[in-house]
Amino acid sequence: MRASRWILAVLLVAPIPAIARETAVATRAGTAGDAVSELARQTDTSIVITDPDIARRAIPSLRGRMDAAEAIRRLARAAGARAVAVGPSAWRIEPAPGHARPLTSTRKPAPRADTEVQQQSRPEPIVVLASKRDLRLEQVPGQVSILDGKVLESGGVGGTDKITQRLATVSSTHLGSGRNKVFIRGIADSSFTGPTQATVGQYLGDLRLTYNAPDPDLRLSDMARVEVLEGPQGTLYGAGSLGGIIRLVPHPPVIGVASASGIIGGSLTQDGDPGGDLSATVNLPVSGQRAALRATFDATRRGGYIDKPVLGRDNVNRTDILGGRVSARVEIAPDWSVELVALGQTTHAVDSQYADRGGAPLASSARVREGSEADYAMGQFVISGHIGEIRVRSTTGLVRQHLHERYDASLPDGPPRTFAQANRTRMIANETRFWMPERRGFGWLVGASFTHNNTVLTRTFETANTRSAATGVRNTIDEATIYGEASLRVMGSLVATAGGRLTRSRLGGEGEDVLPAIALANARVTANRTLATFLPSLALHAELGPESALYVRYQEGFRPGGFAIESDFVRRFRNDHTATFEIGARHGRPGTGPFDLSFSLSHTRWQDIQADFIDDIGLPSTANIGDGRVWSASATGGLAVTPGLRLEAGLTWNESKIDKPPLALLTRTMQVPNIAHIAGRAGFTWDHEIGEDLRLTANGWVSYVGRSRLGIGPELGEPQGDYLNSGLAFRAGSEGLGVTLSLTNIANSRGNRFSLGTPFSTGRDQMTPLRPRTVRIGLDTRF
Repeated sequence: MRASRWILAVLLVAPIPAIARETAVATRAGTAGDAVSELARQTDTSIVITDPDIARRAIPSLRGRMDAAEAIRRLARAAGARAVAVGPSAWRIEPAPGHARPLTSTRKPAPRADTEVQQQSRPEPIVVLASKRDLRLEQVPGQVSILDGKVLESGGVGGTDKITQRLATVSSTHLGSGRNKVFIRGIADSSFTGPTQATVGQYLGDLRLTYNAPDPDLRLSDMARVEVLEGPQGTLYGAGSLGGIIRLVPHPPVIGVASASGIIGGSLTQDGDPGGDLSATVNLPVSGQRAALRATFDATRRGGYIDKPVLGRDNVNRTDILGGRVSARVEIAPDWSVELVALGQTTHAVDSQYADRGGAPLASSARVREGSEADYAMGQFVISGHIGEIRVRSTTGLVRQHLHERYDASLPDGPPRTFAQANRTRMIANETRFWMPERRGFGWLVGASFTHNNTVLTRTFETANTRSAATGVRNTIDEATIYGEASLRVMGSLVATAGGRLTRSRLGGEGEDVLPAIALANARVTANRTLATFLPSLALHAELGPESALYVRYQEGFRPGGFAIESDFVRRFRNDHTATFEIGARHGRPGTGPFDLSFSLSHTRWQDIQADFIDDIGLPSTANIGDGRVWSASATGGLAVTPGLRLEAGLTWNESKIDKPPLALLTRTMQVPNIAHIAGRAGFTWDHEIGEDLRLTANGWVSYVGRSRLGIGPELGEPQGDYLNSGLAFRAGSEGLGVTLSLTNIANSRGNRFSLGTPFSTGRDQMTPLRPRTVRIGLDTRF
């Protein structure tokens, strides 16, 4: 922590470069709107186009060394507009007097010493922020998926389910919103929310959402995009990125602009209750042209569809979600800015969403009221800027997450009984990094981070007349890290990348509500311990053409150990470790051009796998279950059939085996749990002009999730998966106002997303069906 404070202090007193500093500018031919986005990133300025017609105008590329003001003025002139400075590093591009049409001449101007303007047909580059050093999509040696924020809002604002619907490589458990675990590729550990760290790192900006807590299922409203990097990503992201990372990129506050947008919708679920959703976003300039405020508010009600005949209640599993995010951006000096972010979300599930297999459709025989409450809060402080050509970003954040769950724990011949589990997490984290994008064939990144995470898991059994505490556990970790990565263009089209991450972790833990006699015998496991881990990475990336690339890479990942509960005892489990070799290829870019295709094949050795099982008294516990190996292959592609119609498809295959598991956990199939052998998706997007400023758009998808197993051990060997899901959405309107109609689970398939409702399931065969066919009508507006 002390090191992080010194780094932050250096940043605050570092000399600030002058705004007129020249920089290398390189925008590609395309629309003015796309060019402005690229130029704003390169010059670290805020640029707003006031006229949508100007944003759609085609302009040539712009290249050379110049200051930001000159680059913005040249771009504006190319679009037949003018640039107006509205702040120290904020600009507005507006119609120029006497220019009703854009400049259409494609003649090459006279050569100049500092710049060259030329036509190019390639689309604007996409900068992958999750690379942490501004790599373009085609430069990343690995599989990257980028989901546009507008696409994620199609059919209403959702959460992680919007990601799993669109990517075959991303899957999730289905305990319920705010309780699930997310997996990427074939790397999954267990079905429960225990002390193990997640296998997927989830981030908002540069700050991790959770450490060893479930997916908070944040609403994906007002998102610029979501980036998914398949793992491991140990060098850049450290512990808990075995399967990869999911990075949420919200729209930042825009200086000098006042705007608002909103979405409202209502839904009807077959054999269930109605629901509704509301989302609103506002952007406001503050303090002249040096600051801006952006706020988003979300409210969602999902109607229930599960009945509990024993209790005489229908549609019990209603879920209410209420959340919001506020961010402020202040330009403290030329090329330097500070951003403050605060968000919160509360999720209340009235009851559980599982049913009894083989009984009445959509019905549960549970004898008590179950359900959950999940509360999540985060605060971030971000400072970013330039020191010469070196870019700097430091993020400090606080996270608080509470999850309270209730399960039916009634014994067959006993009274109704409830098992309650509470998971309370606190995290403090800082990451500071310095990097330089590629210059003369060489680019680099160095960084340091510190994370303190404390989690307390408590458990109780309750009947109408009694309440008794079960053994719980507290886990604490302090994790300090330094890391670096560098790339060298060894040939014109061949780039070699190497990196490493050194992590020192201090772990501690102790039992909660442990019986005195057991505590004395078990005292030895409550001591602190320290471990050091080094994670190397290597990659070769070859550009085979303007739109084609081939790569090979080696990457490692790990998760620290901790303390778990087994029966009435607290014991240790060790850290686990993965080593992955991957080969892949890409051609084209999704959504631009006539055709795109990507493919990857990976092999992972997984040592000392951390996973959950059912202990002797029927409660979830955690242990190292042996070593394993995972083969994974995925392919995605798209085809532009007509200018307005695009088809896309994706397929993933996983094969896994666990070697030498403990005898108590032996089953006939020792595969990694929760990962289907086969999963696939197909979809389409369609865009058609139906009048002046009016368009009709549509998108649809169908996905298949193959068979998988719930978990490890005889009690968790239940099959799940093997179902189809589908969706269709239409929108008619202008950019400022539109009406939407969407339909999900078109075939009204029951399926079985997850074979778990309560771990106390003696004599019961459980399943988690898909939400029945649901239709939604919505209205969206922006101004």
